[in-house]
Amino acid sequence: MSDARTSDRARVSGRALAAEAFAEHLSVFEAARQQLAEPMERAGELLVAAYRKGGKAILFGNGGSLTDALHVEGELVGRFGYDRPGVAAVALSGPAAMTAIANDYSYADAFARMLAAHARPGDVAWGFSTSGNSENVVRALKAAREKGLATLAFTGEGGGKCRELADVCLMVPSRHTPRIQEVHILCAHTLCDLVERALFPKP
Repeated sequence: MSDARTSDRARVSGRALAAEAFAEHLSVFEAARQQLAEPMERAGELLVAAYRKGGKAILFGNGGSLTDALHVEGELVGRFGYDRPGVAAVALSGPAAMTAIANDYSYADAFARMLAAHARPGDVAWGFSTSGNSENVVRALKAAREKGLATLAFTGEGGGKCRELADVCLMVPSRHTPRIQEVHILCAHTLCDLVERALFPKP
């Protein structure tokens, strides 16, 4: 009997937590819908212009933000909504290079050095940092600026240090990492959709 009561309490708690998460998600998404239309427009223009000139996206971030970078790389190189040629994108994620740089220099330098190796004129450096203050993301954006690359940052509220280093900074109006990342992937998907439609219009 006690096991049944414990199970029932766990189910109720799960429902309450889910309700709270969905409510917060909807609130953040509505605020983002109102605030991010203009930076999304600018981000799309930046990416499409780069691709039309033969550039590529170089993406980077830590933890869940790195998986977002890898996710976007896959959508661009593969396909998003329909069959079309792949477009160039690279997520800075190679474990050998990353750990070698972290060991020989510092982890804070990892993305900057990897970006310097991959970057070519016309590329876009696209950094993900929910705080906007991840040092290795900040240094990579600085390195991109020094190389004359366009810079795009996905952050949380306020933008942190990334805000001043990005040509376009998409700042999700939240300080709660899970909700920020949920908006990030929606915005990234929308930009992949836009790039695909702009470069390869449906017949």
